[in-house]
Amino acid sequence: MTITLSKFGFVLTSREAGKEAFAAFAPSLVDTKVDEDVVIDFDGVNTISPSWADEFLTPLFEKYGKRLRLRHTDNPSVVPTLKLLEKIHGFKFEIA
Repeated sequence: MTITLSKFGFVLTSREAGKEAFAAFAPSLVDTKVDEDVVIDFDGVNTISPSWADEFLTPLFEKYGKRLRLRHTDNPSVVPTLKLLEKIHGFKFEIA
């Protein structure tokens, strides 16, 4: 399953908006197979805040662990946000 974050907008900010985006998308995760990777695609996202990413990506990591894969991106907003989440939570995202 691939989740294209730009469908939630091009500027992803605020903890509340991240929480709402996750809640809206969560029902789509029900059909994820036991061995299926969940891939996050940042294409089209201009800005992502640590608070938005924490509310959306952290629950995914907690549920899928190493099966959560992030598409490589050089976006200067995404890269430091991901590094910050890894540092805060002590986990390492898999880059696809």
